[in-house]
Amino acid sequence: MKPAAFKYFRASTTEEALQHLEAHPGSKVLAGGQSLVPLMNFRLSRPEVLVDINGVDELNRLSVEGGEVRIGALVRHQQLAESVDVARAVPVLSTAAQHIGHWAIRNRGTIGGSVAHADPASELPAALVALNGSVVLRSAAGERRLPADEFFQGFFNTALQDGDLIVELRIPVSKSRFGFSEVVRRPGDFALVGAYIERAGSSGAVTWFGLSGRPERLPVDAWPQGESDRRALLERLVGALPVDESEDYKRAMAVNVAERAYHQAEGEK
Repeated sequence: MKPAAFKYFRASTTEEALQHLEAHPGSKVLAGGQSLVPLMNFRLSRPEVLVDINGVDELNRLSVEGGEVRIGALVRHQQLAESVDVARAVPVLSTAAQHIGHWAIRNRGTIGGSVAHADPASELPAALVALNGSVVLRSAAGERRLPADEFFQGFFNTALQDGDLIVELRIPVSKSRFGFSEVVRRPGDFALVGAYIERAGSSGAVTWFGLSGRPERLPVDAWPQGESDRRALLERLVGALPVDESEDYKRAMAVNVAERAYHQAEGEK
């Protein structure tokens, strides 16, 4: 399959990209292309205009500063997975990045592209929600910063508006302990179900992904000490969430992956 005809513009600065987006309503941003290009090849997406931002060097920056991990939209998944600074500041983010697709996909796919695509079974959108991150958007009208929980609105649906460009993700460095686990059919596949667990003293949160149309973060006032009590709590929490398909099977998997993530947060294998 080949994509439908489209116009192509390559930007070298953020301002130039924003000018193209403003001049061509409905245009799509091309970064890594790991999600967009297959959709175009199958003609499930037919943008009339593509704005290529791969030449915008200022969007390819990764740093830990001011108590935050700051990830430019063009940072590749493999850069995130290999960053020593990220592994030190937010270890679970580094761990999750290593589970994204295969090496070739990680080496080309971008952080901003994954967040914009908003696949409900993707590790990074869920990480952003679990870690209380935010998305920095820029348009011709200015810049705004949205909490991840507001940005992801449903199945492949975000708060991105026409003319918006994701420029950066910001994740606070936290003293909480985090764990991550997922179930996949084969290494490199999207998760059937995944979970992040936060331990902040005796309280925390659980964030599930792959269950419904968006990552779901649920606070936990007090984690039970006993395994059976903790499992009962997880069953109650996941029981209140919408599940898209294979409901009983998915809920059971969700509890199991959350248990594994909990043990990881406790420093257990």
